Amino acid sequence: MRDWHRQGDRVTATFAQQEAAVLRGLVRHLEDLLSARADEAPQDELAELTGMRAGPTEAPEDPVLSRLLPDFHRLHPDQPSEEDQNSAAALRSLHEPQLIEEKLGVAEVVLDTLPAGGGEVDLDLEQADAWLSALNDVRLALGTVLDIGEETSDEVTEDHPQASHFGVYHWLTYVQEGLVQAVSG
Repeated sequence: MRDWHRQGDRVTATFAQQEAAVLRGLVRHLEDLLSARADEAPQDELAELTGMRAGPTEAPEDPVLSRLLPDFHRLHPDQPSEEDQNSAAALRSLHEPQLIEEKLGVAEVVLDTLPAGGGEVDLDLEQADAWLSALNDVRLALGTVLDIGEETSDEVTEDHPQASHFGVYHWLTYVQEGLVQAVSG
């Protein structure tokens, strides 16, 4: 990848074919996960009449989705009260559909602006913000799969079974940091 550069209100970078393929694949996978979650939402006749969508009341069981769609009301980890559980369910039902829609929207910006065969990406500042959000989502998802946390070493040996995945995670971090610097510079 040729680094991000800002010229006025435009931010550009060039991606190799393989880099574009990896990033597009990860974003599509994220879209699939989020779309499947959206499809789980209860069908509500009132929502169809009013336009107010209702989402699931239960947190996702999938750890990646749980990381991307956290509770909107923090529950006591040992013994959440019934009131807190009801608040969490109500807030999730109200806000999750919009959150999924926003995450799908930023993913679509990446797919629309990243040439499938690699090449130059030319973004306005709004598209750059969408890219930052999508990159963050992809990093969170991959980090969850790899169980990356504060205690996780940045270095893994080449014979580690997930060494290539860690390499992708670090590359995504590099892409995101470069875009942050270009946008803010």
